[in-house]
Amino acid sequence: MIHVVHHPDYVAAAPARSTYRWNKNGLIRDLLLAHGDRLSWHQPGATPRQWLEAVHDPDYVAEVIEARVPALKERRIGFPVTEAVAKRAVVVPDGTWLAAKLALLHGFAANTAGGSHHALAETGAGYCVFNDLAVAAVRLVEQGDAQRILVVDCDVHQGDGTAALLAGRPEIATYSIHAEKNFPVRKARSSLDVALPDGVDDAGYLDILQQTLVPLLDEVRPDLILYQAGVDPFAGDRLGRLSLTLDGLVRRERLIAGLAIARGVPLASTVGGGYGDEALEIAQRHVTAIMTLGETFAGRGSGSSDATLNGR
Repeated sequence: MIHVVHHPDYVAAAPARSTYRWNKNGLIRDLLLAHGDRLSWHQPGATPRQWLEAVHDPDYVAEVIEARVPALKERRIGFPVTEAVAKRAVVVPDGTWLAAKLALLHGFAANTAGGSHHALAETGAGYCVFNDLAVAAVRLVEQGDAQRILVVDCDVHQGDGTAALLAGRPEIATYSIHAEKNFPVRKARSSLDVALPDGVDDAGYLDILQQTLVPLLDEVRPDLILYQAGVDPFAGDRLGRLSLTLDGLVRRERLIAGLAIARGVPLASTVGGGYGDEALEIAQRHVTAIMTLGETFAGRGSGSSDATLNGR
């Protein structure tokens, strides 16, 4: 059984002047529904305001919740923050937290949204409003659900917001493997950054991923991995600069899952980036990532704990 987190508010109406594919999350849901009883579905709630304020500036949190984000910040985000966008932004971090709690119970779980790794303390950026990875990681540590968390970010863009928001928290380490010349221009400092030149292919990517991530895993020895499974390293991605094939993405998920399983570490995944004109194809890449991760955990065993879904 693969545990999947989804909320109807993940599927928001596209605001005006937005190039983001707002139907992606609905397509991900529909494609996953086709897998029938292989999946167990879970619905998050609204993220408590104090959770958001633990990593974001309270004034910015208020601006989003009340859908009055200043135009300058909306330009950094990439779209207007309407009431529907605000409702979506508030449930996504709870979805990542819930996926993490489910992973602690079952070994693996996936959020069908999230991975908003560019959001900073006082503003969103790069199609990201609130940083669900940072919100969930801080809450899990503060609640005692995990002593050490590793955020593994395989999006083609550096996880600058996650690195900045989690800097100075010794219980949480951050790893980002990304295209060096891609957005953001000004990078933050993760616990470990792996910057790749343009055009890296499957073999090169997977070799570097294993060579760099394995030592960090063994150094940090996390109780939980939060995985940003962006599919934009794909060669055909509109905003990517790498050259992974569809098979390369599948091999990436098997590698990540295998490393976690071998160490008995639960893993919760988020969607992350994937861009282009064919929304259905992008959604299928995300679904393939979720199913590959889930099937790898199901096929090779997974750990469990006495964690509960309480603590809000």
